[in-house]
Amino acid sequence: MSPGPDSSTRTGPDLAARLDRIPVVTPTHRRWAGLLGFLFVFDLVDLNSFAYAAPALRTEWGLSIGGVGAITSAGFVGMFVGAIVGGRLSDRIGRRPVLIGAVFFYSLFSLISAFSTGPVMLGILRVLTGFGLQAMTGVLLVWVSEMFPRSLRGRYQALLLAIGLAGVPIAAWVARLVVPLGPGAWRWIFVVGALGVVGGVVALRTLPESVRWSAAHGRPGDPRLVERMEAQAEARTGEPLPAPTPDAPVVAGRLTELLRGATLRKTVVAALACVFLILSFYGFSSWVPTLLVERGYSTAESLTFSSILAIAAVPGALLAIPVIDRFERKSVILVLQVAVAVLLLLFGLIDSPVAIIVCGFGAAMLMQTGVATLYTYIAEVFPLHLRGLGSGIANGSGRLAGVLGGFLVAALYGGAGLVGVYSYLAVAALLLGLVMALFGERTTNRRLEDIERTAA
Repeated sequence: MSPGPDSSTRTGPDLAARLDRIPVVTPTHRRWAGLLGFLFVFDLVDLNSFAYAAPALRTEWGLSIGGVGAITSAGFVGMFVGAIVGGRLSDRIGRRPVLIGAVFFYSLFSLISAFSTGPVMLGILRVLTGFGLQAMTGVLLVWVSEMFPRSLRGRYQALLLAIGLAGVPIAAWVARLVVPLGPGAWRWIFVVGALGVVGGVVALRTLPESVRWSAAHGRPGDPRLVERMEAQAEARTGEPLPAPTPDAPVVAGRLTELLRGATLRKTVVAALACVFLILSFYGFSSWVPTLLVERGYSTAESLTFSSILAIAAVPGALLAIPVIDRFERKSVILVLQVAVAVLLLLFGLIDSPVAIIVCGFGAAMLMQTGVATLYTYIAEVFPLHLRGLGSGIANGSGRLAGVLGGFLVAALYGGAGLVGVYSYLAVAALLLGLVMALFGERTTNRRLEDIERTAA
């Protein structure tokens, strides 16, 4: 193995440039991926817990379709606030403390949700849980974009999402196993969601601060960490790493930069993409169990179908790995969303168990491929000093749309039936693809600093 760069090189170039030149997966990357994937698992368990508890709550509490929509929307209110507050805090005090603090926050309120005595209490707790969930998700994605090499960050975002999406079938199958046990058994779904606190404890001991954030705030970061990763990469490749190519930093601007020029365009595009994503994605996944019951299936049959469709989440995210760093992200999203729109229409129009499984599985799988790609894009496109807030505004816009989306699905079902609901979901999916293809930024395999310079 090469002895590596000399001491002057190790202390000279900035740590971001040194991270970007690492071309392979290191043991350090793998440990981070395992921990962050674990946190993502219970984020997704909790995010989907109410959807799978809703059929039982309709019976036990006499919830109407509108009541289900109201509680679903309550969670999105919390996520809207959590996305913006969490993102802004991460820009000011660091990625690490906000990410870990959000894990403890949502785990606590998920556990308390298990003791809910009625719809109002559960709705309030879903607001608080949603706050923590989205604060964690947004900052986690930003942290990965800043700490992984540019040639790997897309695949890592997809891999982490794939690991995390195991939480969707976990939530579905926990519901399938415990809900039929009798009244009150649905409470265990929320208890399982609170287990994310275990990952939070581990993160307290092992997760470092983003070196890009540290450098931008005049802090030295951890050169020993980067040096260890460089040595691991050289040990694996058997040859010296290429020389780092640091750039002059882009001067930090004001918050109003998000509302001017090229950065304004990026903000609007990312926000619109998240709006259409939430309207189509969660409009589908959150309502599948309930709408299948409305189509005449029993609660047990509905949960069985939903559990099968939930399995599509993990292969959907994994499907992004071979394409996300090979093709331009915005083009990938367009192709995916056209296919999703077609499958959603077929799912809603063909009343056959086989069609429900085939079309629903395909739509759910490709949606997750699109989520992995869009999440990667949003964490790349904003300037470093506004990356947390910009990502938060984009994600928060989507969550705010989710508040209206819960009521919109209920209203469309009442006025136009299943055809109206699934036509609306297909149009939302298609609009996401068109916005990204026409107005999205080119980010694939570009240094974050180069993307930032485009905005400047």
